[in-house]
Amino acid sequence: MGAKNKSSSRRIFMFYLILISLSFWGLLLTFKPLFLLNPMITSPSIIEIRYSLPAPVNRDPRWLQLIRNYLPDQKKIRVGFLNIAENERESYEASGPSILENVHVSLDPLPNNLTWKSLFPVWIDEDNTWHKPRCPKVPLPKMEGIDADVDVFVVKVPCDGFSKKRGLRDVFRLQVNLAAANLAVESGWRNVDRTVYVVFIGECGPMHEIFRCDERVRRVDEYWVYRPDLARLRQKLLMPPGSCQIAPRLAQLDQEAWKRPKNRSLISKATLLSPQRVAYVTLLHSSEVYVCGAIALAQSIRQSGSIQDMILLHDNSITNSSLIGLSLAGWKLRLVARIRSPFSKKGSYNEWNYSKLRVWQVTDYDKLVFIDADFIIVKNIDYLFSYPQLSAAGNNRVLFNSGVMVLEPSACLFEDLMLKSFKIGSYNGGDQGFLNEYFVWWHRLTKRLNTMKYFGRESNNEKKRHLPEDLEGIHYLGLKPWLCYRDYDCNWDLKTRRVYASDSVHERWWKVYDKMPKKLKGYCGLNLKMEKNIEKWRKIAKHNGFPEKHWKIRVKDSRKNNFLS
Repeated sequence: MGAKNKSSSRRIFMFYLILISLSFWGLLLTFKPLFLLNPMITSPSIIEIRYSLPAPVNRDPRWLQLIRNYLPDQKKIRVGFLNIAENERESYEASGPSILENVHVSLDPLPNNLTWKSLFPVWIDEDNTWHKPRCPKVPLPKMEGIDADVDVFVVKVPCDGFSKKRGLRDVFRLQVNLAAANLAVESGWRNVDRTVYVVFIGECGPMHEIFRCDERVRRVDEYWVYRPDLARLRQKLLMPPGSCQIAPRLAQLDQEAWKRPKNRSLISKATLLSPQRVAYVTLLHSSEVYVCGAIALAQSIRQSGSIQDMILLHDNSITNSSLIGLSLAGWKLRLVARIRSPFSKKGSYNEWNYSKLRVWQVTDYDKLVFIDADFIIVKNIDYLFSYPQLSAAGNNRVLFNSGVMVLEPSACLFEDLMLKSFKIGSYNGGDQGFLNEYFVWWHRLTKRLNTMKYFGRESNNEKKRHLPEDLEGIHYLGLKPWLCYRDYDCNWDLKTRRVYASDSVHERWWKVYDKMPKKLKGYCGLNLKMEKNIEKWRKIAKHNGFPEKHWKIRVKDSRKNNFLS
């Protein structure tokens, strides 16, 4: 009996033990999700369980996460990769139901003779009709080996030598940017409604000269997502790869394309940009010295036959009386605040030259041709509105002259210009030095458009100081015509200004003046201070015995007898 009772007690004990164990595991399973979700629980055993679970893996690369919301639903996309090293490809490639194919595009190596200097030489002989300057070829990949169009291009941008204090002049970087542009255009051009995205990876981002900030849809860290306007991008690709030759007009390119049938559709469509709002623009700031020059500039534009809008930006230094004359001359007036040049000396001639950056704020126009106020137009230059940003004539060395520029207004570009203006230096402290570091890739316009009134020290013979008749515009350096007697160029009277002296070029400005309405001529009069300066210079020239002897000329300028108050 005793043994039987003991056996029965053991069975009851085991039953309760099993029951308690099951209850414990039931409680554990019931409350485990709460333990895993509650960050305040610090039980060592539960923390161990929490971190021993496999974490969910996101297989999408960073670029795809950033661009997914911009891609069409229910569509498999084809992705192209450019400048991605073989050992990095796996980390960038995408997979899954939305990815149709990953395509890697290779770049041909750059020729040894292809340097930045060969693309942007100091000088080119544009007058030689028998041997026109040519640019070296930048190798670009084609879409020919790819079966179908690509929806997204992922491009790693080289940033070697990148600095926030100067422009980045690098041939390989240019090749990668042009290659990305060419692939995007070729992939999307077959379908008018097609959208192609380009994702750039790199601290320096894409070249803003090629890919506009207005086309950037997102940026996170060193990832830059762009939806480029393919027509604008194609237009840039039609330009030479540097200033090594004169950029042709789009009309010329279209005619040449029809000689090569396979290119007809690409080139002709590039000229079919949507109707653009265009205008000429100039700037007056800090004083009224250039009011007469701006009036003459407007009149020369109208005398050339152009009917395009003309915008004049000015600060508070321009009086109401002068504004009336400028308006009568044809300018549409806009008040702006001037901008100090960060790298100029206080009181210097270029202290406020960065005010020119305000032209990028005229965003109610798609394209502008900026012209300095010491300039006259000789022939109609409306064709310039077909050129992309930034197009300009050469100055010296590898630089362009900012006196005439084709540009595209943009709020985000102006913001970036202002940000960079405090970081990027200027060789002359003014806008031209800064803009040449900001726009390192530019398109060369003919020097006939912006011929500077400069003759060098070796050309002292007055009879040799003439300019060709087939010019389109003249840039009046030195003392301005309206600050002299109309009888001769007073630059002859000053030793430091004689390099700018030419009576024949001086006379060409006055021909514009003679055609102006009488009510506008009054804004170009002399005042007593100006007349006093001219007479002082004449005495200095006589004392120095300059051989041209302009001080002997009997002045007949009618303005001498009708001084401004």
